[in-house]
Amino acid sequence: MPEILHSTPATVASGNRIQGSLTPTWTLFYKETLRFGKVWLQTIAAPLITTILYLVVFGHALGSHITVYPGVSYTAFIVPGLMMMSVLQNAFANSSSSLIQSKVTGNIVFVLLSPLTPTEIFTAMVAASVFRGILVGLAIFALALLYLHIPVLHPFWILVFAILGASGMGSLGLIAGLWAEKFDQIAGFQNFVIMPLTFLAGVFYSVQSLPGIWRQISLINPFFYIIDGFRYGFFADSDVSVWASLGVSLAFALITGFFAWRLLDRGYKLRQ
Repeated sequence: MPEILHSTPATVASGNRIQGSLTPTWTLFYKETLRFGKVWLQTIAAPLITTILYLVVFGHALGSHITVYPGVSYTAFIVPGLMMMSVLQNAFANSSSSLIQSKVTGNIVFVLLSPLTPTEIFTAMVAASVFRGILVGLAIFALALLYLHIPVLHPFWILVFAILGASGMGSLGLIAGLWAEKFDQIAGFQNFVIMPLTFLAGVFYSVQSLPGIWRQISLINPFFYIIDGFRYGFFADSDVSVWASLGVSLAFALITGFFAWRLLDRGYKLRQ
């Protein structure tokens, strides 16, 4: 006898409600992953090529002259930083580019007319950003393993900081996409805000090596804590306490997530 015959009507109704609530979110998530998957040369291959250039220029040029952590080569040291930098930048690019493209072309109307709630839109788009960011990060790690030995001492922390960083940047991308009215504004936000903050977050160096004032400036950059905590997962060594990095990263993800959801809920620059 089929198992469904043993289920009570209340159980079946509950299951239908759960499935019904997940289907719109999953559909939008699937659409977002297809969108960046179709242009994989730009979304996946381009960050890999950029990372290869960074490894060649910085790793081979400076690798024999700099030691940051005992027993860890400089080339290995910068790999987690490059991974997280790409995760952050691609998570931001995914949600911001998708939203501004939909607004400019007018396709956003199909999302607004759908039965999707602001929470479902937020969940689907941020989840797609996290997926793209982590996918790029894994591709970079696999590439680095071809000629480097990189320890993975605390995979739990790696996963935690990857998810927090990517979700925070996916939310920030939503905020930028809602605020922007044309592609140039998104490009400016990425070039003048995201790029400098990620480069100045300890990707290529330890902040402990900086002079006093520059070290203090670095310590107010939330991207530094995301990258430092992520690097701790590989080497069990970091510039600040991993718990401090966790607190800042969690606060960053929650604050950007709340503001992104609130703007979506208000229909900010969507219902004009």
